[in-house]
Amino acid sequence: MKKIIGIQGVKGSYHHGVALSYFGTNIEIDECMSFQELVNSLEKSKCTDAVMAIENSIAGSIIPNYAYIDEHNLTICGEYYLPIHHCLMALEGQEIADIKEVYSHPMALLQCKEFFKKHNHIKLIEDTDTAEVAKRISQNQLKGIAAIAGTTAAEIYGLSILAKGIQTIKANSTRFFILNTKKPIVDKTAVNKASLKFVLDHNRGSLATVLNVMNNCNLNLTKIQSLPVIEQPWKYAFFVDTTFDSYKEYEKAVSILQIMATEFKVLGEYQNQKG
Repeated sequence: MKKIIGIQGVKGSYHHGVALSYFGTNIEIDECMSFQELVNSLEKSKCTDAVMAIENSIAGSIIPNYAYIDEHNLTICGEYYLPIHHCLMALEGQEIADIKEVYSHPMALLQCKEFFKKHNHIKLIEDTDTAEVAKRISQNQLKGIAAIAGTTAAEIYGLSILAKGIQTIKANSTRFFILNTKKPIVDKTAVNKASLKFVLDHNRGSLATVLNVMNNCNLNLTKIQSLPVIEQPWKYAFFVDTTFDSYKEYEKAVSILQIMATEFKVLGEYQNQKG
């Protein structure tokens, strides 16, 4: 039975690329036009697994997605880092001088703003998804309109690439989570990374004490993100990623943190994809 992978966006999007790289080509794709729709698809078992962007090396964390994972009790089963190479694409036979408007996801427009300063005749318009714009241009044969997306989108929808690598910062990468509603059986010899969530009492030094526990158990903190606790002003939940060499020491840290925190949750245990 083929896996059905939920993605945010349509085929040709960066989410689609991650699905193919992580799961292989023998899969079906469930296209979702928002992260909320993606979560709903996973919960209703329309898809077996989901790919969700969580942070970009330039733009930072996609904070609402942490809340989706937590509130819907999703499990992080893996991660994938994808280099982002934005391309400008349009119908065949056109040049950049012919383009009047470019539609794309706000993040993509932001990451390519320096390129468009050199082409100020082009109007930039925010849209829902990079590849969906490419698909629309192809289906409706829209001239004078261009999209920002990856090369896969140009191949799938038969568009001509007018410029490659137009992102301002060339070392641009996005981290994606692989999500499921079920907690998998963890191979303790294989996993070396975990995503955790905890809430602490608002006392002086409480966060520092937690970080000391992690350090004493030889955990390497690779990410920390705070989110306000709804209906409790000025109280925060902390989402952290940590790598470790010893699962036994990681378990020791978890047992201590469960006592120290007013709320504690393991969001996922998986292999560190970026060494």
